Amino acid sequence: MSNLKFLIALVLWATPAFAENAPLIGLNRIEKAEPWKAVGRLDTATGGFCTATLIAPDLVLTAAHCTYNSGTGVSLKARDLTFRAGFRDGKAQAERKVLQIARLDSYDYAGTDHAQNIRTDVALLRLARPIATHIIDPFIVEPQAVTSGPVSVVSYGKGRSERPSLQKECQVLGADRGLVAMDCDVTFGSSGAPVFKRTGEKTRIASVISGTASFGGNWRTVGMALPDTVAVLKAQMWANGPAPVAQVRRITVGGNRSGTSAKFIRSDGS
Repeated sequence: MSNLKFLIALVLWATPAFAENAPLIGLNRIEKAEPWKAVGRLDTATGGFCTATLIAPDLVLTAAHCTYNSGTGVSLKARDLTFRAGFRDGKAQAERKVLQIARLDSYDYAGTDHAQNIRTDVALLRLARPIATHIIDPFIVEPQAVTSGPVSVVSYGKGRSERPSLQKECQVLGADRGLVAMDCDVTFGSSGAPVFKRTGEKTRIASVISGTASFGGNWRTVGMALPDTVAVLKAQMWANGPAPVAQVRRITVGGNRSGTSAKFIRSDGS
């Protein structure tokens, strides 16, 4: 049985009727939006947008397909992307251009293997300048793959692009081999949105919204397992990223010091 068919079976046999999903809540007041300000809108130079989340001062997590031009299928340049953390009613808590994009080598935007597309639909973005933690505290990734139970989602979307919406509770219906199916309320623009798992007092990112898929006539939200994937993307980013600026200090005759810096030219971050 293929991965996708197995996941379909899990979804069709899942019976979350005992759990009533929460409705979407627009985070239209500062006190409601404050805990979620690490979630932001990722805007493209072509006029599109997705949802993305700060997971380190200079790292943002989103869906890989959000880094492509949906009209042409061509990969966007890093400079074509802008992350607006906590974006609400035209204002952002912090705004940064993107310096570098890391995607899995196995991701194929135009591929026909739908299971593979979902499983690998993750991108890590490096910001041109970090966002200080005293301004926005990043979320961290859940170290264990999510397989069942309640989750929550914060997302932007069509008709609600000016402020994020929170669904406090929806359900993971099934998970298998890096694929996750949920019944969360998402729409266009929600791609890349963080799926949060709460354990005790800790709220961590358990998955990223890839999109929706039809399972036996029922439309479900789909995402992917994250822990190993994010680790791979981080390693890839550091390996391919711009070289650090080296500070060279020389001692001259007589003990006077003068410093010069050697700057390295990077290739395009995309």
